[in-house]
Amino acid sequence: MVAGQGRDVIPEVAAHPRRHDVTARLVELDPENTDAARAAVRAAGLSNVEVITGDAAFTDHYAGLAPADLLLICGLFVHIADEDVLRVVRHLPALVKRGGRVIWTRDLGEPNLVPEICDWFADEGFEKVFETGPEFTHAVFEHRSLRGSVPLPAATTLFTFVGIRKLRPWAYPST
Repeated sequence: MVAGQGRDVIPEVAAHPRRHDVTARLVELDPENTDAARAAVRAAGLSNVEVITGDAAFTDHYAGLAPADLLLICGLFVHIADEDVLRVVRHLPALVKRGGRVIWTRDLGEPNLVPEICDWFADEGFEKVFETGPEFTHAVFEHRSLRGSVPLPAATTLFTFVGIRKLRPWAYPST
């Protein structure tokens, strides 16, 4: 979800001994990023890794692959409004299968929404498996689904990408 150039996924899959057993879909809006991701997929010989140029907010981009064993949501939550973070988390039971995992990131700057996000994951039947320590300013979390999946709703928008500069203008003053 919001895969960029696939740098979180492609090298890891390429190096894995069962790389040809992995099916993955990277969804990214920027065509320059998806072109780079496709080139990396080709160079790594990963025939089961698909790259979609499209808005990661739309559930239709996950149809046919969800629920997944692993979903990465890295770098997104600081760029969307709090209510959209909640909306994404509420849709996770349709995106991740029972026993599946979500790895997500969030900076710990103010306002620090991390405790609420963790509560929202728990409300949706996810248990926290890992979180980075308090010495980090940007945290990584892993949650595992304890519930069975629900159907993925079609034609649903999960979030609107706003951008951190608009959400936190005090932290990123204009130059």
